[in-house]
Amino acid sequence: MKNFQEEKQRDLSINKSDGTNKFLTTDQGLRINDDNNSLKAGERGPSLLEDFILREKITHFDHERIPERIVHARGSGAHGFFEVTTPIPELTKADFLKEKGLKTPVFTRFSTVAGSRGSTDLARDARGFAVKFYTQEGIYDLVANNIPVFFIQDAAKFPDLIHAVKPEPHNEIPQAASAHDTFWDFISLMPESMHMIMWVMSDRAIPRSYRMMEGFGVHTFRLINEQEESVFVKFHWKPKLGTHAVAWDEAQKISGKNPDFHRQDLWEAIEMGNFPEWELGVQVIPAADENKYEFDLLDPTKLVPEELVPVTIVGRMVLNKNPDNFFAETEQIAFHPGHIVPGIDFSNDPLLQGRLFSYTDTQLSRLGSPNFHEIPINRSVAPVHNNQRDGHMRQEINKGRVSYHPNSLGGGCPYQAKIEEGGFASFNERVDAHKVRERSESFNDHFGQAKLFFNSQTPEEKSHIVKALRFELGKVETTAIRVRVLGLLSQIDTTLAEKVALGLGATVPPILETPINKGVSPENEGGPQEPQTVESSVSSSDALSMIKNPTNSPTIASRKIAIICSDGVSEAAVLNMKKALKKEDAKGCIIAPHLGSVLTDADGAIAAEFSFLTASSVLFDAVYIPHGLGLNALAENDDLFEFLNDAYKHCKVIGADGEASEIISSAPFASKITNEDGGIVVNSAIASEEFAQDFINAMTQHRFWQREPNLYN
Repeated sequence: MKNFQEEKQRDLSINKSDGTNKFLTTDQGLRINDDNNSLKAGERGPSLLEDFILREKITHFDHERIPERIVHARGSGAHGFFEVTTPIPELTKADFLKEKGLKTPVFTRFSTVAGSRGSTDLARDARGFAVKFYTQEGIYDLVANNIPVFFIQDAAKFPDLIHAVKPEPHNEIPQAASAHDTFWDFISLMPESMHMIMWVMSDRAIPRSYRMMEGFGVHTFRLINEQEESVFVKFHWKPKLGTHAVAWDEAQKISGKNPDFHRQDLWEAIEMGNFPEWELGVQVIPAADENKYEFDLLDPTKLVPEELVPVTIVGRMVLNKNPDNFFAETEQIAFHPGHIVPGIDFSNDPLLQGRLFSYTDTQLSRLGSPNFHEIPINRSVAPVHNNQRDGHMRQEINKGRVSYHPNSLGGGCPYQAKIEEGGFASFNERVDAHKVRERSESFNDHFGQAKLFFNSQTPEEKSHIVKALRFELGKVETTAIRVRVLGLLSQIDTTLAEKVALGLGATVPPILETPINKGVSPENEGGPQEPQTVESSVSSSDALSMIKNPTNSPTIASRKIAIICSDGVSEAAVLNMKKALKKEDAKGCIIAPHLGSVLTDADGAIAAEFSFLTASSVLFDAVYIPHGLGLNALAENDDLFEFLNDAYKHCKVIGADGEASEIISSAPFASKITNEDGGIVVNSAIASEEFAQDFINAMTQHRFWQREPNLYN
């Protein structure tokens, strides 16, 4: 028995390795010369299927988790439709974009990226924004994010990125968080990530709602018209409700109070008839302008500033039906950027090229069969005819003896479609290049657009980025990693780096202290080139700031307002405010010291929907305290002031009328209120229609972030 145990321990020790001082190899033991670049036909050409190293690496990555998604595991979705408002037949032959008023069914899934299915909705993270169009020509999937760029330039690094951001493998900590050593170690050695870092450290990474997020196709795609002419295109989703975020402290508290906050918000909005809506826009770049800009259109870490190429709105998407069964629909839906229709095609973006392989592979692992397209939520509304047969969980019952092409026994059917019959043909792009593992020099600018993003933010938004970086790097235990990141930040903005360093008790290094080749031996030149900074031709872009870029029609539709009540409350004030809010498609929710009924000054009763124990201001968009006879007792309730303090700290609108305004005057934050703070709406008289309108007008501004400098004075 002892010998058996010794042998088992010996076997286990053989399988333990940390890779220290070893060459990087494939799973077959082949030493890898370049782990940073996929094999391409020329440095800007398409990725090649023969790249067995890339396929092995991504295949292993795609099959690491079953059955939940490796990334985008936590999500929520809904049914709806896409309607063409401005047809673009001159740009694309895609039927679903060619006729004004044409409606196409869609299913949209929103998600976080890094966390598991059981993680919180409010993690600091990029968000997925995937739309499946059930077109008459087949399935089209626009698999987007709420951020227009990505961390890496080549798919070869995607498994490394996700391994770094996931919980650390030795202890599975932390969940759904990037604030730990392995993530920032990777980032500190990948200068190409710095543009994306600016976005995920901004408020874009903590949205107020899925309904208040922009969506971006990230990659550059092609549109092809009937004449087989091609243009490059970037896709944008712009929310009708505007783009809004929460405060970081608020996000953390929401995670504790209601980790399903975004999921519930989407569900309830649709159930109440407040259907979420987005406009679909395109940035169109003529083929002749492919090399016109200081950035490369094929680089997924770059965006096209709207000042250079405006966004043209072509349609709108409305989500109007919740799933009947979460698992059968939201969980089993399978997206793939390779699901396209005639008139839409790919560019040679090396990250996109890798995704075209990865998504099918990961669906095979997650859904267990090549027949995942037969699951109802994934079925095409266009007829499906091919020679594929059998496989696990096959549902289609194919008749006849023929399952191959070409054939004569089946009359040659199904037969190939000509282009003019709707047959898909890839764009006839000329490729004449050597097979290489290299990256184009046009990909070497890692800081120019990071600077553009930071310079485009308001002072409040810049402050949030500084605080986010202090929080994230403050969780990093390895000093050298912090120093490397500060060096990278100094390439974006010296003041930014210095402010972050101050919060860390650190010093910004005098030079960029980061290895460039990221782990390859010094004599190996296969890694990315020395990072550069190319000044953007646009110094600032309002489209990159949420505060500078409000919705064209300010609205409070679907917002939730906490109405604080106690026995003796003015019934007229409550009903007047609820009526005014309902008119704006917002909802007033009654919060009281206890559940049950609250007695009014008119001998009536109002049902309390929440108590201070079951609710928190972080779950509401604004707070209103109506006047009434029971205010003295309410003013002695510590829970009330905790509720108000959080609302004030998170820069929300707080309103009070009549003698209720005295509660605001006695709140701990009263001394910090300034005349410029338009988010405090008080009226010494009793509630009136004018007061309700003033309160609503203040809410249309979302938050009063200018309050923040006074919060900690």
